[in-house]
Amino acid sequence: MTTFMDVFKKKFLEMGTMQDITLNRVVISLLIAMFCGLLIFFFYKKFFKGVVYSHNFNILLVMMSMVTTLIIITISSNIVLSLGMVGALSIVRFRTAIKDPLDIGFLFWAVAVGITVGATLYSLAIISTILIGSIYGLMAKLKSKKSLYLLIVQYEDNVSHKVNEIINQMKYTLKNKTSTKGKTEITLELMIKGDNTAFVGQLSSIGGVDNAVLVQYSGDYVE
Repeated sequence: MTTFMDVFKKKFLEMGTMQDITLNRVVISLLIAMFCGLLIFFFYKKFFKGVVYSHNFNILLVMMSMVTTLIIITISSNIVLSLGMVGALSIVRFRTAIKDPLDIGFLFWAVAVGITVGATLYSLAIISTILIGSIYGLMAKLKSKKSLYLLIVQYEDNVSHKVNEIINQMKYTLKNKTSTKGKTEITLELMIKGDNTAFVGQLSSIGGVDNAVLVQYSGDYVE
């Protein structure tokens, strides 16, 4: 007499066999993943705004798309293997520091492409990659008429009132202030419209001001 548990065990063992994986599916999926990965590669390189461009990281984006596709193809055809792979991947830890939050977005983009292609949603993967890349490129091109700057001033304490008279005419955010042995150094974040930087010369002309430096600043990195 066949019981429910016997049927369940039989079906579960059948799911443990590799199914629906053909050479054509693997090759086509990897080629499409590579194509989408190369699009991500192009958008990252074209609109990169950081300090140091990493070619190796950009290559990683292409590899991530293809490797994720291969993983999805494998686990989608074998439920037993998928459970084991989930357990194995859950203990993997990556300790490489990613300084730019935008790089994390590119990594998720590459993984999402791999998942989509691995699920054989080829049109969705290609269209979404082009659309996301176009939106990212458009936003990267948009620039405000006002620019962020860091103003660093080193001066003697006895001329602090003259320095304050000039900087109080501007809108700023105090980022850092250090005082030692009768001298002070301040770092201010300013929003300046156009090339109105005459105040730097005014600060430098004050007797007792050792140094006044203006650095263009964008978020976390200097351009």
